Amino acid sequence: MLEKLREEVCKANKLLPHYGLVTFTWGNVSAIDREKKLFVIKPSGVDYEDLTPENMVIVNLEGEVVEGDYNPSSDTPTHMELYKAFPEVGGIVHTHSTWATSWAQAGRSIPCYGTTHADYFYGEIPCVRNLTKEEIDEAYELNTGILIAEYFKNKDYVAMPGVLCKNHGPFAWGKDPFEAVHNAVVLEEVAKMATRTEMINPEAKPAPKVLQDKHYYRKHGANAYYGQIHKD
Repeated sequence: MLEKLREEVCKANKLLPHYGLVTFTWGNVSAIDREKKLFVIKPSGVDYEDLTPENMVIVNLEGEVVEGDYNPSSDTPTHMELYKAFPEVGGIVHTHSTWATSWAQAGRSIPCYGTTHADYFYGEIPCVRNLTKEEIDEAYELNTGILIAEYFKNKDYVAMPGVLCKNHGPFAWGKDPFEAVHNAVVLEEVAKMATRTEMINPEAKPAPKVLQDKHYYRKHGANAYYGQIHKD
């Protein structure tokens, strides 16, 4: 079942160590088949070099394992809630990448200091609040997803394909698992650049909005012109 999606999710998970986003098994990628209402996710605690398409786990949108010999990632309920809340998302990534997690631990959103950030994320990358004791004790991973979904309820999650969870780490998403990994890589680089920006100039201000708009919309707007136009 879902052989192609299993292959893609396996390959996308292996990109996390390739891009230096994970240490040990600190991260996971999933992808969803919207028609079947099933998603594929990394098995919990399995080393990336040991991953195969066959040991990816298939889960439904109630969080139940449909197929697989392994336990799914412990973050599965978070992924599940985000797929429910974000119908245009096809892939989700969670890591504890060093620079982005440092901003999460500081409890700070990442300001848009430059055009690299603006090319991918429209505005500052938000850091959502801590869960309450009750939310943590009741259903930690599930409530993490609910918290993120609530934050983006009236916001554009496509224009802001990532978030920091306070004292935890980043989540990123995209139209498929590979775009989600791409956005996670950019999020980590942007976090690194923002840190260094503030080290060099503690009084640094966000880039002018007109410049942010130019860079975001030239890639993502109705009249986008960045990259190659493919002709049939």
